Amino acid sequence: MTTDTERNDDPAADPDVTDRVDPESIDQQAVARGGVYTVMAKLLDEPDEDTYERLQSGELQETVHRLVEASGLAVDPPDLSVEDDHDTLCARFNDLFTVGYSEYEDRTDGSLNSEGPPVSLYETSYRPEASWNDVNLDLARAYSYFGLEIDQSARDNHDYLPYQLEFAGYLARQEAAGAADVAKARLDLHDRHLHVVTGGLAERIGQEPGTALFGEVAAFVDRFVTADQQDLAEQFEGGGGT
Repeated sequence: MTTDTERNDDPAADPDVTDRVDPESIDQQAVARGGVYTVMAKLLDEPDEDTYERLQSGELQETVHRLVEASGLAVDPPDLSVEDDHDTLCARFNDLFTVGYSEYEDRTDGSLNSEGPPVSLYETSYRPEASWNDVNLDLARAYSYFGLEIDQSARDNHDYLPYQLEFAGYLARQEAAGAADVAKARLDLHDRHLHVVTGGLAERIGQEPGTALFGEVAAFVDRFVTADQQDLAEQFEGGGGT
């Protein structure tokens, strides 16, 4: 996912927050939530060498624990320790999320011929009542409204969970900077999309053996999204989200 500015999983380095507003006016809880979403998007992709080194050193665990504490949400942080070597961790990711065969027979109604992978990172896998086209078009419009688009060099479907997490992080940082109505847009993303895919992911991966880091990340993302959604709903609706 790309914009006219570079993204960084250190929220303090985000130009959307630091270059355009008085630092004293920044909503630090929203900054922290944006940082959590950005790191989780990275951890639900195949780990590159840099990510693996930061996991192994404990740097990412320290960063995420700090961000969760600053988020204002009563959520237990994840255990991001790893015992696997890099090749094993990549193989574990591929076994869970990418190995298998799947082909849409009809994208208009979501008809899918699939053999694996055992766990999907796509929202439409958890929404049999909705068409593939409707879900992805809705997300594409949301991304476009905020000036975002899928990176053409690594294009994937709009309902891919790491893209949705990147988007949630971007919106949280915009909210931190005081952009109008962005918090409502975040709640809408939760209600319409994000809570569905994170809940489905956590349930599906919980049925698989040997998930290690990825099972921990999936469970954490689900509870963090739930807490964030409920907090936003209380601000705007006086109750829980859908």
